[in-house]
Amino acid sequence: MDYMNGPGRHHLFVPGPVNIPEQVIRAMNRNNEDYRSPAIPALTKTLLEDVKKIFKTTSGTPFMFPTTGTGAWESALTNTLSPGDRIVSFLIGQFSLLWIDQQKRLNFDVDVVESEWGQGANLQVLASKLSQDQNHTIKAICIVHNETATGVTNDISAVRTILDHYNHPALLLVDGVSSICALDFRMDEWGVDVALTGSQKALSLPTGLGIVCASPKALEATKTSKSLKVFFDWNDYLKFYKLGTYWPYTPSIQLLYGLRAALDLIFEEGLDNVIARHARLGKATRLAVEAWGLKNCTQKEEWISNTVTAVVVPPNIDSTEIVKRAWKRYNLSLGLGLNKVAGKVFRIGHLGNLNELQLLGCLAGVEMILKDVGYPIVLGNGVAAASTYLQHHIPLIPSRI
Repeated sequence: MDYMNGPGRHHLFVPGPVNIPEQVIRAMNRNNEDYRSPAIPALTKTLLEDVKKIFKTTSGTPFMFPTTGTGAWESALTNTLSPGDRIVSFLIGQFSLLWIDQQKRLNFDVDVVESEWGQGANLQVLASKLSQDQNHTIKAICIVHNETATGVTNDISAVRTILDHYNHPALLLVDGVSSICALDFRMDEWGVDVALTGSQKALSLPTGLGIVCASPKALEATKTSKSLKVFFDWNDYLKFYKLGTYWPYTPSIQLLYGLRAALDLIFEEGLDNVIARHARLGKATRLAVEAWGLKNCTQKEEWISNTVTAVVVPPNIDSTEIVKRAWKRYNLSLGLGLNKVAGKVFRIGHLGNLNELQLLGCLAGVEMILKDVGYPIVLGNGVAAASTYLQHHIPLIPSRI
């Protein structure tokens, strides 16, 4: 029996893990197989070819690790850098904080550029540091594309522009865990050297696949990297790529079949259409928040996220109570405020396999919860604002035209 089951369908609106499509669930509902048989290498070959498309790269080399985004972080760092290497890393929220903690524990020299939570990366500070780094002591720039704790999206193309302006050779390492397959991401065009994502976000799979994509420059950096790595060693994978068997250890067979189905769904809809859908969902959510008279944690329009909205509550309301009540009474999961914004914000995740009517159900639930906790809301205001916008912007479903 399900743990604390509730009637009807659970409404999952945290910014990951997200809803899993029925087609993906059915694809994963299979027995184990011998991964050394011809079937799994053939499947893996198509997956490696197709995951490059979600990174928008033709020159990158992908690696699929049976891990989470945290493992993908470690893979990106340890394959390209050596202990003591200087990294410039941006702290803008909980997940960038955790990546910085990992960087320090792996014995890199981390130069932290901190912004107020709700703001994006301070690229003026980056420009200043690069202009002063005549000896190229900075070996990498680490940045989270989309910080889910605060609902902030950084401009990765602007980072590349600054690096190129100063003709600086530092590697550009990007966490795209909650952005890739939902927000515009262009690995080749933006000169990203290592990009990574996790299966439980916009790919709409269970947790368990960390997908990393490395540029030719990043692969070249592995030749001088002195960081200790075993499980995440790219060279082990590359050896098996050449052999045509692809796996240095046992993969998650079921997740590979799930990934195949997930990619097929994304390509059927069209990646650009997927990105446009997330833009609609994000805009509709922000319009609802505005109609409620509440504020977005994201402080400027240029940083807004189309995968998560962090809603700031009045000082007399504890946002944790909103999240608890959502789950206990309405069978709705919302994201907690984390660390510095704990109790101050709740988060509405709108990414992955999700449509507009599902979002409206979530917004209706949030309105009732706000009423429950004493916030002076007129029921229906936010839903009306969102549905008015969506009614004018929802296109025909591509497969049904």
